[in-house]
Amino acid sequence: MKLRSILSIALVFSLFFSCGEDKNEDVKETKEFSYNVEQFADIKILRYKIPGWENLTLKEQKLVYYLTQAGLAGRDIMWDQNYRYNLAIRNALESIYNNYSGDKTTENWIAFEVYLKRVWFSNGIHHHYSNDKLKPAFNQAYFNELLKETNTKLDSMAYSAIFSDKDSKKVNLAKGVDNVLESAVNFYGSDVTTADVENFYSQKTSPNPEQPLSYGLNSQLVKVNGELKERVYKSGGLYGSAIDEIVKWLEKAKEVSENEAQGNALGLLIDYYNTGDLQIWDDYNVAWTAATDGNVDYINSFIEVYNDPSGYRGSYETIVQINDFDMSQKMSVLSDNAQWFEDNSPLMEEHKKDSVVGVTYKVVTVAGEAGDASPSTPIGVNLPNANWIRKEVGSKSVSLGNITEAYSNAGSSGRLKEFVHDDEELELEEMYGKIGDKLHTALHEVVGHASGQLNPGVGETKETLKKYASTLEEGRADLVGLYYLYNPKLQELGLVDDWKSVGKAAYDGYIRNGLITQLIRLNLGDDVEEAHMVNRQWVSAWAFEKGAADNVIEKVTRDGKTYFNINDYEKLHDLFGQLLRETQRIKSEGDYAAVEALVEGYGVKVDQTIHAEVLERNKQFTSAPYSGFVNPVLVPEMNDSGEITAIKVTQPVGFPEQMLEYSNTYSFLPTNN
Repeated sequence: MKLRSILSIALVFSLFFSCGEDKNEDVKETKEFSYNVEQFADIKILRYKIPGWENLTLKEQKLVYYLTQAGLAGRDIMWDQNYRYNLAIRNALESIYNNYSGDKTTENWIAFEVYLKRVWFSNGIHHHYSNDKLKPAFNQAYFNELLKETNTKLDSMAYSAIFSDKDSKKVNLAKGVDNVLESAVNFYGSDVTTADVENFYSQKTSPNPEQPLSYGLNSQLVKVNGELKERVYKSGGLYGSAIDEIVKWLEKAKEVSENEAQGNALGLLIDYYNTGDLQIWDDYNVAWTAATDGNVDYINSFIEVYNDPSGYRGSYETIVQINDFDMSQKMSVLSDNAQWFEDNSPLMEEHKKDSVVGVTYKVVTVAGEAGDASPSTPIGVNLPNANWIRKEVGSKSVSLGNITEAYSNAGSSGRLKEFVHDDEELELEEMYGKIGDKLHTALHEVVGHASGQLNPGVGETKETLKKYASTLEEGRADLVGLYYLYNPKLQELGLVDDWKSVGKAAYDGYIRNGLITQLIRLNLGDDVEEAHMVNRQWVSAWAFEKGAADNVIEKVTRDGKTYFNINDYEKLHDLFGQLLRETQRIKSEGDYAAVEALVEGYGVKVDQTIHAEVLERNKQFTSAPYSGFVNPVLVPEMNDSGEITAIKVTQPVGFPEQMLEYSNTYSFLPTNN
């Protein structure tokens, strides 16, 4: 699970508590290093440093370099997974960009450039967050002119995909439609239905039912002569040409591994890529989870299932990370006390783990990202996702320290003052919001995803909760964090100096975001659909409704503007505990009717009057609501024998330059698979 940047808007508003978002509060950009690269449409491109690089040994630097190369080698897999025509469209757009010699000052050309940048950022033609198809601001006639003048070819089906309404949603989770059939994501054949998926996997039985295999994680499900078949991602299989490149670099990484445990895990990952065997995938995850020593770690493969409307298939992603020992040591008290948090949670006793094992938490420095983690990156990650491994072996949680630092230093948005209810809320956010955000991320990842257990005989959540599994899990982990953020235990552990103020700031930010500020990311009239946004709304809206009789959260209208003010933090803490207990019950029992009622009742529909108001209030701000990153460039220096003697860290010239370089260097897939 990953916490999507609770920082792009999250820094902007204290926005993101899940497993991935961003944040831009009122801070100044450092003079020595420019974190900002450029801004277009609703996107801000940033860059990040790799502090401590010079403290690594050459062997460790080689390990990082090889792992980043392995990650980038699979970059195009993510593009193809997102949509079947993405690679063909990208090739055509880049051909035009590289070869057009006409007037580049016109509105049409500028619109073309913006469209291409948006496609680069989203790894395809659907928005990285809303899943809506990106709409070009230039017309077909102009595009035809560009194709002709640059002698660029584009298949008619791919061409039509740019301008037509077909495949309008990458992931369609709407109620009342066939979610698989209506989703453009390339995990399924165009004629595969939700019922097909459910029937196909209902017939799969794991060799050991207590350790269920992750069926569907690394394959595409298609119909061949009317019969359902899996096309497995492996060497010699689907995406084999890119996977072979990944394996080449992983083998180099294995040769310079820091210790035996790390080397063994890399060996199993290589075996998995070569065979596509899901038992080896589990063996790898067990070995990877146990390999906690060393300065360098990584995430690599088909992992998160957010992009699959049925929750089976993993998107390709990689993150290469260097341990921040000082910060990790400071925050290790969370993982050291994981059992205390489990024992003292408001869960039903039968839903608590008797023994929380193998939980580790580190603050890390990112050295490179690719696939689903780039350009839009998470700020926290907890893996592996298999419930049985979490219970029996443990899990690794990381906060991406230098990514959070880059968000914090990227500049001011000014939005905070517009949306806080009063000066007291503003002061709390300015004094305690940043530490509250960091602790919520840590509690979400370390304690949240590691907590609770399924009832005996209950299937995996992708089977029981289906399309609601991801948002339920993210909301559940959010609630664990929220419950403990307002608790003196944090001060007892030395993590805060004033637990009540930190908790209040965190509660203010979460409710403000869940009920108001995240709406700037939606077009008027849209439902909330992205899993993390949905969970933030259902948590906040449920608490608002259930606390209405006691006026726990008050809806305030002042000068035509809406605010939500928390009047009773103690009661809100209790409400969060009640909802946490219920969400764990839903997960533990596999209660589909209850999760459907919770999500559809509180998390999807938007108050259109408030939404219109929020969008109007937001017009005064120019800062984009979404942020992402270019990666630093690792440049090896060689001697006459071709041996690496040093590796230097440089920064790319700009976003287009890096995207074009990636396409030139790491395109290992044909445009049609």
